[in-house]
Amino acid sequence: MDNRGEIRDFLASRRARITPQQAGLAPGLRRRVPGLLREEVAVLAGVSTDWYTRLEKGHITGVSEDVLNAVARALQLDEAERAHLFDLAHAASARPRTRRRTGKVRPGLQRILDAMTDAPALIRKGRMDLPATNRLGRAMYWPVFQQRRPGPANIARFQFLDPGGSAFFPHWDVAADTSVALLPYRGRA
Repeated sequence: MDNRGEIRDFLASRRARITPQQAGLAPGLRRRVPGLLREEVAVLAGVSTDWYTRLEKGHITGVSEDVLNAVARALQLDEAERAHLFDLAHAASARPRTRRRTGKVRPGLQRILDAMTDAPALIRKGRMDLPATNRLGRAMYWPVFQQRRPGPANIARFQFLDPGGSAFFPHWDVAADTSVALLPYRGRA
């Protein structure tokens, strides 16, 4: 989620409301802006000025909790403001949900596969689906395409669940290790 503007406004407004005296700093010379300078917040938080400037510009993705806590202390945020800062960071780091793609390929890509007549060619997706192939690719993997399951042909499904899977691959154990390594891992967070 792109919430850089909200992050920038939040951090800048909290920085502007704290005077150097409230932060335990000397008042210094005349100031062009109310509140603390970015450099002063950086010193209070124990981060570089460049790092804090990037944060205040909304580049908060991947920032550690320790840094967020240090910035919250430097800006003297209350619990609600601190929670809001963490919510902003979490929202910035959250990946947008992508629409699940169908098993079909664009017609132009299929035409390219079909034009390859001297070698087998296929498209293999991350979960070992085979949504498209040329004639030689289909001939090479013909048992995989004979599966009576919904959806595109799937090498891993054939390899592990079909009785003919172990006979199809000459070195089944090596092919099985390769398939498992290629499948996406979705561990618990």
